[in-house]
Amino acid sequence: MNDALTDLGGTSVLVCAPGGPAVRGEQDAVDLVGNAFYLGAHWVALPVERLTGDFFRLRTRLAGAVAQKFVNYRVGLAVVGDVPEGGDALEAFVRESNRGRHLWFVADLEELEARLGRQ
Repeated sequence: MNDALTDLGGTSVLVCAPGGPAVRGEQDAVDLVGNAFYLGAHWVALPVERLTGDFFRLRTRLAGAVAQKFVNYRVGLAVVGDVPEGGDALEAFVRESNRGRHLWFVADLEELEARLGRQ
């Protein structure tokens, strides 16, 4: 399966394939944002499989840097799948992100579609 543009909850979403290239740094995030712009997507649904362990180790600051790229370009980012165990700090980050409007952690595309439909 390749990355594909789809409509979820009335919003155009670039749904990334689990087997695609990993997001290892800010440039990878910029590349995803560029693909979203090119295809006309307002959100990117990124499977957890595409994120390296550094993303979930908050001390590396990779999660914040990636999220900031999406915020700067006004493209939403949904991390799709089970977030690995990462302690209280990661749980708090996920909880706070899910209260916002730019970065969400969702179990699956159905949850993302439901959230987008409520916007």
